[in-house]
Parts: sequence; C-alpha cells; structure tokens
Amino acid sequence: MKTILWATLSANGNYAQSSPENPPKQAALADFAEHAQKAGNFIVGRKTFEGMLASGGSGEAFAGLDIIVISRSDKTIPGVTIVSSPQEALRLLEEKGHSTALLSGGEHLHNSFLTQNLVDEIIFNIAPVLEGKGLNLLIDESNYTFKDIELLHVKSLDNGVVHLHYKVK
Repeated sequence: MKTILWATLSANGNYAQSSPENPPKQAALADFAEHAQKAGNFIVGRKTFEGMLASGGSGEAFAGLDIIVISRSDKTIPGVTIVSSPQEALRLLEEKGHSTALLSGGEHLHNSFLTQNLVDEIIFNIAPVLEGKGLNLLIDESNYTFKDIELLHVKSLDNGVVHLHYKVK
C-alpha cells in the first residue's frame, strides 16, 4: 500500500497553524479534499480530527470516505474507525481494498509514520505565511538523519500556495 503524507507548511518550514485570525488557506483545503477523494480515505490523529470537526471541516467533502483516527484512548467518534497504531490503520485500509492511504495529520502522527519508514510520498502545500513558532517534521527524534526524496511534481495553487509532491527514496 502506498502511503502519502499530506501537510500544509508555512513558508519558513513550520506546520501552518490555523486559528480564527489565521484560517487555513482555501486552496490547501481544496487540495486535501481532492487527494482524500482520490484515495477514498484518510488517516488522522484524534486531536487534529477533533479540530476538523470543531471548525466544520469534515462535512460533505469527506462523505463516503473511510476515515481512520489513530488514538491511544478508547474514545468513540461517530462515523470514523479508531485504531491505536499506524500499522493497524494501514492494515485496515488494505483489508477494505484501498491501494493508497492519505495521511492527514497532526505532527505526532506524521512523525510516527516517518520514524517507522511508512511514508512513500509526501505532499507539502507551502502557504505564503511566516510563523515565528511552529511544529516540525522529525524523521528520527533521537538522531540527525537524512532521508532522500525526489521531486515528482510542482504546481501553483490559488492565493500563493505552492504544491510540492515528493517520492521518498
């Protein structure tokens, strides 16, 4: 199964943080919805998913998708499947017949997949903002590690958002 990590980053490389004063860029949200529809699913951390729900972000764009929430708690969220590990999420999607898994977020979930070498491709949407404080992708939190990636595609989205698609070598 191919796993694609999808994230919006600020122009200075941090995870783009959303707030009422700084809402997510619509071009990036539309890009995520397009990739989720194409994959037929997405995997997301509990906190990130609860944030999506609070902002009204799941709605019609995700109707009919297999949504997998990774959580260590046994909390029930209607309409989604909760699992406790990246491997369990991928196994479940594969059992459902998916050939691609879209990994949505957040930071801890992305880092967990990267650390375990479970990411095949990465999509970064670079938002035209600079953030003084932010979260980062970490391949290996205990070592400084290089991981080569190959640029597959670049395109410009609306409102100055740049879409970068990489293959992890």
